[in-house]
Amino acid sequence: MPEAYRAVRPIERVMVWDRDETAASALAARLRAQDIDAAVAPDLARAAGDADIVSCATLATEPVVQGAWLREGSHLDLIGSFTPQMREADDACFAGARLFVDTQEALQKSGELLGPMSRRVFAAGDVVGTLADLARGAVRGRVDGDGRTVFKAVGTALEDLAAAMLVFEGLRTH
Repeated sequence: MPEAYRAVRPIERVMVWDRDETAASALAARLRAQDIDAAVAPDLARAAGDADIVSCATLATEPVVQGAWLREGSHLDLIGSFTPQMREADDACFAGARLFVDTQEALQKSGELLGPMSRRVFAAGDVVGTLADLARGAVRGRVDGDGRTVFKAVGTALEDLAAAMLVFEGLRTH
């Protein structure tokens, strides 16, 4: 397995937070039904601060995740914000982080990126690479000592195609 894809340590537990605790409980239950150790996180700030990986998938227009909560060496995965009006993370999440995007188009579409760039938190040239760059090994992925990394996705047809292929292959084998 390539070094870039080797896990630093196994996943111990998935913590789920949602503004609607009932929705968080339902997702945690579905994960447990798949033999994934999952629980509801009653405090988002504490859960984010304890996590190696924080994944955020919302339709928020104001930051949900605060950079001050995230510990050094964590990874932040942002997949919800896909218009200039949407935003899941505050500027501090990006300050000093190694930033990856699904496509360069993200720099024109996402309020997640447009706002911090306009405030000079980072520049478009600071983006380390795209998902395609990572997949073909053109850029180095995460390694120990990198500090925080952030991945921002706005959604591409390539991601939809990959998901459809997984579903198709799953149906063919059953």
